[in-house]
This record gives sequence, C-alpha cells and structure tokens, in this order.
Amino acid sequence: MTCHSHFKSLAIAAAIALPLSGLSIYSPALAQQTVKIGSVLSVTGPASFLGEPEDKTLRMYVDKINAAGGVAGKKIELVIYDDGGDANKARTFATRLIEDDKVVAMVGGSTTGTTMAMVPVFEEAQVPFISLAGAIEVVDPVRKFIFKTPHTDKMACEKIFENLKQRNFTKIAMISGTDGFGASMRAQCVKVAPTYGVQIIAEETYGPRDSDMTAQLTKIKGVAGVQAVVNPGFGQGPAIVTRNYAQLGMSATPLYQSHGVASKSFIELAGPAAEGVRLPAAALLVGDKLPDGDPQKKVVVDYKQTFEATAKQPVSTFGGHAYDGLYIMVEAMKRANSTDAKKVRDEIEKTKGFVGTGGIVTMSPTDHLGLDLSAFRMLEVKGGDWTLLPPGT
Repeated sequence: MTCHSHFKSLAIAAAIALPLSGLSIYSPALAQQTVKIGSVLSVTGPASFLGEPEDKTLRMYVDKINAAGGVAGKKIELVIYDDGGDANKARTFATRLIEDDKVVAMVGGSTTGTTMAMVPVFEEAQVPFISLAGAIEVVDPVRKFIFKTPHTDKMACEKIFENLKQRNFTKIAMISGTDGFGASMRAQCVKVAPTYGVQIIAEETYGPRDSDMTAQLTKIKGVAGVQAVVNPGFGQGPAIVTRNYAQLGMSATPLYQSHGVASKSFIELAGPAAEGVRLPAAALLVGDKLPDGDPQKKVVVDYKQTFEATAKQPVSTFGGHAYDGLYIMVEAMKRANSTDAKKVRDEIEKTKGFVGTGGIVTMSPTDHLGLDLSAFRMLEVKGGDWTLLPPGT
C-alpha cells in the first residue's frame, strides 16, 4: 500500500468513526515521533471561500515539511476540524484540540467570530494560536498566546483613506456588513477617518444573508456630496453590493472594498460590475506584476504556482494567511529546537524579518501581527483581473 493510499484509508476510517465530529483530516504522519498541530477552519458554510483554501494550503505544506524531515526532529501530525462558520462549534473543537488531541500549537480561525470564540480556550491552556482572521480585536489588546497573520481591518481603513486623500476625496458613504469583520472594520474606519480628513456623511448596513442591497444604496445615492463609497465586509455581501451599485448607475462614484474580498471569486461573483473597484490587499494577488527586486516576489510567486498546480483553483490571499501562519509556527519550533508550547510561543513572538505572502513580519511583545501599512498594496480591478496601482494614484 502506498503512503498516499494509506493516508486516504486512514482519513476514510476517521470519517466513519467520527461522523459527527467535523474532523476533516487527522494524520499525514504516523511515526511515533510526531508533533500535533491543530486547526479549526470554516471549510464549509458561508465562509468556505476562506476556509477551503486555508485547509488545502495547510495539508499541502505539512506534507512538504514532513517529506523534508519534519520539524525539530518530529513529523507534523495535523488535526483539522471544520466549524462551518459556526462560533459555537469552533469553541467546542478548540476544547477538543486541547483536551483530547493534546495539540502543542494551533493555526486556524477563518473568521473573526470563530477566532474570538476560541481565543479564551487557547489563552487559558497556554497553547500558541495563530489566527487567520481579519479584525484588529484578535491582537488588540495583546494576549500572550494569541497571534495572527492577516492585515487588520484598521490597516485596511488607513490604506483606503490614504488613497482617498491622494484623490482629494473628503466626503464618503459607508455600507457595512453586520458580521464580526464588517462591524469591526466599520468601527475602525469611523475611528481613523478624522486623521485623514475624511467625513462619513452617509451610512448603511446589511446582514450576512441579505441578497439585495438596492434599498440601502438608493439611500446613499440620494445623499448630496458623496465622493466615494467604502464597503467593509466579506463573503458574498460585497459582490452583491458591487452588482447593485452598477445596476443603480453609481459606477461614476469610486467604490472601495476591503481585503476581506481579496480573491478571484469576488471578481467572478461581481462580474463586469467589479471593473474599477479598488481595495487594499497582499502582494500575493499581483505577485507576477511585482518588480523583480521586491523581497516578497519569490515567496508569493512560488506559493501561487504550488497552490494552483495542486488545488486546481486560483490563489487567494486567504490560503496565503495559512501558509504564513504555518511557517511562522514551524520556524519558531526550529529556532526553539523544541515543540514545547511555551518555548514555541516565545519564539513566535521573536519572529523578525519573516518574508510571507502577507508581507514582511517582525513581531514583538507589544505586536502579535508584525506587519505595517507597507505590507498592503492598493489594487484595482481592470479587465476582470487585479492590477497594482502605482503609488500616488
């Protein structure tokens, strides 16, 4: 029996034995000398566009790491649960990872809601948790065992407002999702707007299951003086907003989205209406368009080629967050020459100059993200694809 077929049979056996567990993969490594790393992801459900590429990324790169000899003398045993985007399930699985699976570290948490439900579990157990969620509240205030890889919603607001300022736009409207990420980003944008001389003169919201935002956008359209519209949100909502925006003939007013829609699926869902939309995102989406001297170019191009060849789907920044989280964790274990949870935590916090898909990461006791605004690129949809905006445009 080949290693691959043996792994498949194990996965099938696990699925049969645990029909209600949500466990999607257990162990790609069977050696006695293993280190267990856990993950709880939204592989199915409304946030699957986040969780699915994260899941595929973790699987493919754990296999690569194990094939190269593992970490700190041990093979990685990966335990992944699918929370379906449900925060209560996420917390249950987090507890299971600690109490039953005895993981020494965790990379996961596709959404802000599921992440925040799991934070107390890992903090109390003193097990390092690198989240893949967007909101700043994951790492602010700093908690000893909690880290994250994606740019924050506050940074997204700052990058958007920086661009608005360059274009001399001072009066905007916001239409925000009421989900955890949308609500958090809306609050951050309201907070930082005055710093950039931006006035929010109209505001609307929509729920995660809403399928038409025409009424809210019609109200915004009726407010005089709106120079641009900002849409904090993720999932299908922003694509619906973008389509309704075009249907109402609002396309002459610039529309900004967040990094919460930084995948090709947003462009596919929004269709031609996405043309001209701007958003801040990681370099990963425009890796091939980066100058050769860019320190991130090799990392993002290699990840994109590996992911697309293996997963047979376009790369997204979300899988990239999982790549960054896994390798920050693995490099911390290598530096510690240990898989002890507390030693690994200490080394994660000492991460310096890590070149990832999201940027160049340097963490500290007061910064458990380690990215600054330069890690964000401002993109615009042109010809049905992402283009990199030159600085100052």
